[in-house]
Amino acid sequence: MFSVGELVVYGGEGVCRVMRIGPSTLSCADPNREYYTLCPVFHTGEVTTPVDTRVLMRPIMSRQDAEAFLSSLADLPAEAHDTLNQRAAREHYQAVVASFDCCRMASLLKMLYAKRDAARRSGKKVSQLDERYGKRAEDHLYEELAAALEIEKSAVCGRIRRFCPDWPEK
Repeated sequence: MFSVGELVVYGGEGVCRVMRIGPSTLSCADPNREYYTLCPVFHTGEVTTPVDTRVLMRPIMSRQDAEAFLSSLADLPAEAHDTLNQRAAREHYQAVVASFDCCRMASLLKMLYAKRDAARRSGKKVSQLDERYGKRAEDHLYEELAAALEIEKSAVCGRIRRFCPDWPEK
């Protein structure tokens, strides 16, 4: 169980702070269940979810884990992409982004950045699918790193580039 004030990664919301734990004030909620009230750190709103939810919910990485992740980022290989058709690519991208796994998202981003650079060099456009899921993966990755390192989200790219100089500017 998480504690009030703790930062967690929650489903599609990303990084959230646990604001309350207890019965929900929502009329449709089960009065016999305990709920988390979560406040997204990088978005507005409030989320109420059962303590025993099946939605992905985990603590954010520690500062030490974030620094170790950044120092290993240059050695992380880009995903292979040649064998994916559009439908398979969309399903794969969705799975990676929904996993909130920083290594998987960074590997996906490296592949998407390489595809984007190759498309631009050949005078082609980047697919909307690649752009959409690249943005989502980037947002999730940058938000968790910002929260773990206690820096602004806008400073994450610069921090990444210290360890991985070929990482593109945001």
